[in-house]
Parts: sequence; C-alpha cells; structure tokens
Amino acid sequence: MEVTVALFGAAGKIGTRISDKLRQTNAYRVLHVEAGDNGIARLRAKGVEATSQEQALAEADLVILAVPDRILLAVSEDVAPRAKSGAMLVFLDPAVLVSGLLPQRKDIAYFVVHPCHPPIITDETEPEALMDFYGGIKAKQSLVCALLQGDEAYYRTGEKLAQEMFAPILRVHRITVYQMALLEPAMAETVVLTCMFVMKEAMEEAVRRGVPQAAAFDFLMGHIKVNLGIQYGYLPGTQFSDGALRMVESAKKLIFQPDWRKVFDPANLQTQIGEIIRGDPDPSSVSGKAAH
Repeated sequence: MEVTVALFGAAGKIGTRISDKLRQTNAYRVLHVEAGDNGIARLRAKGVEATSQEQALAEADLVILAVPDRILLAVSEDVAPRAKSGAMLVFLDPAVLVSGLLPQRKDIAYFVVHPCHPPIITDETEPEALMDFYGGIKAKQSLVCALLQGDEAYYRTGEKLAQEMFAPILRVHRITVYQMALLEPAMAETVVLTCMFVMKEAMEEAVRRGVPQAAAFDFLMGHIKVNLGIQYGYLPGTQFSDGALRMVESAKKLIFQPDWRKVFDPANLQTQIGEIIRGDPDPSSVSGKAAH
C-alpha cells in the first residue's frame, strides 16, 4: 500500500534533500508543502507542484516537518491538531518534543530522527564520499531515532522512512527523545561546536601573531586527526605525552569553567531548547515538562 507523505518546507535546504531522496523510491507518494511564493517557485522549477497545507494534512500518513528552527514550534502547533487521525509527525530535531509544548493528541504519533553526519574516521575512499560533509550524497552516516508517542509499528515505519531520507546509512541507534536532546543541542552544539569555534579562533590568533595561515591550518587539521586517533583508541599503544597532558590540565583551568558540565542539567537543557525554538534564552518561556 502506498504511503502518503506531506513534506513541509519542501523547497528549503533540508526539505530539498529529503524530497530528492524520497522521489527516488516508489514507496511514498510525496506531497510538497511550501507557504511562500519563492518556495513554490523553486518547486515548480524542479517540475514539482506544491500541495496546500489543508489537502496535505487531510491525506498524509506521515508529516515531515523540515522547517527552520525559528518557526518549528509555530508550525508544529498548527499542524498537530489538524493531522488526520492515525498519522505520524516526523521531526528532524528533538527541541519541540522535549519542550512539552506540543498539543496533546493521543491518536497520532510523534517520531524524531537526526543524522549523525559522516564520521571523521571512515573507510570511505571515493573523493566524492570523502567530501560529503552532511551525508545523504555518497558518504555513509549513522542516525539516531526516537519515538515519543505511538506503538512499535510507528517506530518501524519511522525508521524505514528515516533510512530512505538520509541514505546511505551506516548504523541506526534507537534512543529516547530526551537522550537525543542531550546529544543535540547539549553535546554537539553547546559544547562541541563552541569548542570548535574556539579552535578556529585559536588558529586565527596564531595567524594574527605572525604564523602563515596555510601553515597554521595544516598544523591544526593534522593535530585534530592525530589527537582523535589517540583519544578514541584508533592508535593502540599510543599515548599523549606527559607534557601535553600537563598542558591540558592547565588549559582547562584557563579556558573552561570548572562546572561546565552543568550544560547537561535539565534546567540548562530547557534554556537551550528555548533558545532554539523561540530565540529566547529565558527558561521560563519554555514549559518545564521535559519529555524523558
């Protein structure tokens, strides 16, 4: 039986990638939903006609919300009450689900998937795969998936759809929605991305102080790779030097707050969720009913 998918944000960056993937299969009938004239024009340029939101929600078995963070909550609050009974809403980020702000409906399911993106350490050999940073083109990537509401049949349906949307796939990890929020935003954005900004700024500071930019770049990229190899056990028997470890301990006191791990605490996680879905760092603006 053909499954009808409503793809909201179909002409956007991620929506376009998902549309292209799903159109390559025969398993789904895809209804492309776009609100603005520019988006509708981009769809027509690809030979795709937009479907009205009303028609899409009346017919769709699966509703994919591929819309920007800043409007995701508003779109979710509009879509959830109007989805047909038995439908499943598919989110690409856990923020709205963790916020507890979605309208209560027991007759629909909520599923979320987020790509891990292609790993730095990989067995890929083709140049196009090695330069596929996002995934979904040539490089294999893993996924994390979670079902907030609905029976096991919904999870199986969601995971199958997720693998089609983000293929080629390396592994699929089933976790909870709250665990996904610990991975992003807390781990991947709040901590890791921030550290990566600091790394780039450190390189720029070395350049400002006289190091040639090409030399600083090559030095940074190479040390990222060898440090990852040592840190995660890809170079058995290899350890960081005593001097390097002493520098790390000293630098932690200089660069990090001693209680930095509090970013993973529920209250701080809710603050991060508020910044994502409302652009508002005030945790009181987001419901405290986190989905654990």
